Amino acid sequence: MKSLDELLSATQTSNPPMGTQPATLPSRVTLAGAYAKLVPIYPKRHAKDLYEPTHGPGHEDLWRYLFDGPFASEEDFRASLERKAASDDPLFFAITDPDSERALGYASYLRIEAGHRCIEVGSILYSPELQRTRAATEAMYLMARHAFEDLGYRRYEWKCDSFNRPSIRAALRLGFNYEGVFHQHMIVKGRSRDTAWFAMLDNEWPERKAAFERWLAPENFDAEGRQKSRL
Repeated sequence: MKSLDELLSATQTSNPPMGTQPATLPSRVTLAGAYAKLVPIYPKRHAKDLYEPTHGPGHEDLWRYLFDGPFASEEDFRASLERKAASDDPLFFAITDPDSERALGYASYLRIEAGHRCIEVGSILYSPELQRTRAATEAMYLMARHAFEDLGYRRYEWKCDSFNRPSIRAALRLGFNYEGVFHQHMIVKGRSRDTAWFAMLDNEWPERKAAFERWLAPENFDAEGRQKSRL
């Protein structure tokens, strides 16, 4: 068995003194990019955009690891979006097409600890149309950039069910570092959840930002829209 010092030396980095200025709480702003635009949730409009593409046979996996859904009707879905639109933590954004302004998904900031300058991204729903697109990656880039550069957070977290392999692969692709599993962390939809934890730190952001921007650059895609270099 390892000693306490051996265990801690493998995990501790440093504990320098920190300023006491808190980060800024996120608000309902618009985050605009070339391929995606994040806007506050508008329940009636966005329920109409998102209900049919995310419900019905073949869409069950979209909801498997989310805290709510799927919903029996568009009205029930709209009611859920009304709750999301009224919430400050989590604070939700619709991910929309910049040209049509049609919603393709949503994501949120949550577990917001402004005093510790720690914030999480999660509760992410991507419609099939949004998945594996430049807009999907750019949405995550825009949220990370806003958290670090505009709001002043120093730790940006990603958490998911340890069985959610697509989410784990996404976290690693986006530049989050795996930090371990919290066993029996939650009960979600009547099942025990072990939660995989990932984080990105402010001193890592410049390198991650450069990687995002290289990948998102138009010259990284051929005439058919296929990537030349991976993120």
